[in-house]
Amino acid sequence: MGLFCYETHLHTSEASACAISSAVEHVRSYKEAGYEGIIVTDHFLNGNTNVPRGLPWEQRVELFCKGYEKAKEEGDRVGLSVFFGWEVNFNFTEFLIYGLDKTWLLNNSDILSWSLEEHYTKIHEAGGYVVHAHPFRIRPYIKEVRLFPESTDAVEAINVGNRNDEFDRLAMNYAKKHKFKMTAGTDAHGLENLHSGIAFDKKLENIGDYIAGIKSGKYELIKPR
Repeated sequence: MGLFCYETHLHTSEASACAISSAVEHVRSYKEAGYEGIIVTDHFLNGNTNVPRGLPWEQRVELFCKGYEKAKEEGDRVGLSVFFGWEVNFNFTEFLIYGLDKTWLLNNSDILSWSLEEHYTKIHEAGGYVVHAHPFRIRPYIKEVRLFPESTDAVEAINVGNRNDEFDRLAMNYAKKHKFKMTAGTDAHGLENLHSGIAFDKKLENIGDYIAGIKSGKYELIKPR
């Protein structure tokens, strides 16, 4: 157990305005750190994105996916698996979305108008998986904790970007209370000294394997190291 390590929460400078490292830099860093793969989860188009808001939908999606696509190209070159996801924002409450792709985004140009509950339902109908990211984080721009257990599949119980063990402890207790599976991630932007993620006992071939692995419970959370 614990032979194959995956980063589950990562932002590239190509698509996320707050990120420092490029897609290629992230891939090389995680390959050197001994990880088997990463999931690129850039801030979506209603969050802290680099993508201009006035462009046609197709162009916005194309630009949003550049970080993942560049990471995938470099990952294929150096031998690091790269999977696609994103982090969506609902008034500073954020969720990590796994299991859907660029084509699905292109076909759902009204996604930014969906309520949180409608978003969850449609993500599920399409086979996606929703993880509440850093649910107890408080920042100057995050004034209150808002929890939506009816619109959540799993909880990010370890987030290095929290820089606060209490936020993680509260997230773990919340997950246990509602019997949610727990995930862990670095929330990588580019200058992290510590990394987290999830370790599986076999290699993942695609993002569907990641979701199935979480649902099975056969994994370990990687404590920041």
